[in-house]
Amino acid sequence: MTVKLRFAPSPTGRIHIGNIRTAVLNYLFALKSGGELMLRLDDTDRERSTDAFAQGIRDDLNWLGFKWSREARQSDRTARYDEAAAQLKKAGRLYPCFETADELDRKRKRQHAAGKPPVYDRSALKMSEGERAKLEAEGRAPHWRFRLANTKKPADLVPEPTAITWPDLVRGTQTVDAGSLSDPVLVREDGTYLYTFTSVVDDIDFGITHVVRGEDHVTNTGVQIDIFKAMGATPPQFAHHSLLIGADGHALSKRLGALSVLSFREAGLEPMAVMSHAALVGTSDAIEAHASIDELVALFSLDKISMAPGRFDIEDLKGLNAKLLHKLPYDAVAARLKALGVGGGEAFWLAVRGNIAVFSDVEGWWRCVSAPLTPVIEDAAFAAKAAEVLPPEPWDETTWGAWTAAVKTATGAKGKALFHPLRMALTAQESGPELKALLPFIGRARTLARLKGEAA
Repeated sequence: MTVKLRFAPSPTGRIHIGNIRTAVLNYLFALKSGGELMLRLDDTDRERSTDAFAQGIRDDLNWLGFKWSREARQSDRTARYDEAAAQLKKAGRLYPCFETADELDRKRKRQHAAGKPPVYDRSALKMSEGERAKLEAEGRAPHWRFRLANTKKPADLVPEPTAITWPDLVRGTQTVDAGSLSDPVLVREDGTYLYTFTSVVDDIDFGITHVVRGEDHVTNTGVQIDIFKAMGATPPQFAHHSLLIGADGHALSKRLGALSVLSFREAGLEPMAVMSHAALVGTSDAIEAHASIDELVALFSLDKISMAPGRFDIEDLKGLNAKLLHKLPYDAVAARLKALGVGGGEAFWLAVRGNIAVFSDVEGWWRCVSAPLTPVIEDAAFAAKAAEVLPPEPWDETTWGAWTAAVKTATGAKGKALFHPLRMALTAQESGPELKALLPFIGRARTLARLKGEAA
């Protein structure tokens, strides 16, 4: 059996860190199992789903390095959903209801006042054909509910508690009491289908063997398992991972727009930093930067996912991004450096990579050594003495040590009093890469001019 998973975002916006984590766990599971991942766009929300958002999702996944075996859109599968709904109607598991939203709301309020749970009372099952025909003649269109399983006959109005149980691959044995739930609406009044139904039909038709998603779907999974069985299908195996919270311990829901893949891209973060964080947050593994998806696959196991919420902090992601850059070899960035117009080859990259937070920072250091810069002269007399003992070229990494030794002898300065004025004069920065590595790129002429306070 080929393991098949799916990532099923709704194209109603850009994917965010919560989506990314689910997508990454699905992708790593598929790769670890030698299986496949499909991209399914759950676009049943006609008003909010757009082609632009769908393309944005593809772009984001491609940027992260995802590869999927096939793609499907629910909006293309209406005819199939019609067939599946007809099957459930014929079996007596999908039944029409005519209550309006206001009527249902009044029912729930009466139940609440009586101290009863707000569970749909199945009163629609009491209606005769004549009563239904009368309402339809008045212009009322029904919505359709799925009759959750119980041991009584379809016409019985009293739900009997029925346990729906499954072995969850993350949370262990899970049980949902179907008798405590309202029969879910699967078809709206306008004839469109809800995710609860279309997802099951898709999982059956595409042969999905495993579903990895957030723990907020646990109750929904119980309902969907019942729908799978009503359609004569074997449910896939389910794994419900914990959700993410922010650094302050609160839910991320109101801030997800600022934590989208697009926002990470625009901030200059590396794809593998985002992938590494998403794969490891909320697991027993340390959150470390990994340079390839293969490294993450080797680490992956559902057993490592904690039941406790994963804590997401954008500052942690930024720190991880910097650590990833700090260990990237020159071969991995050579083409990107060329595209930015950064020269200096491997020696320059190795000199500055430890001092960049995002890749574009390398441009600043290249300008520092190759373009005019206004120096900061803290002590003109000190700078003049340093200029007097400046060694002749050619320069290499030993030049800095020889020069500073000569400056120390000429001025008597040592420690910070020796090194800080030189750094400010040469780079106008309080800190940065080792000057023994930068000095050969700055060159003698530019160094001499900067020591004189000239923009060079």
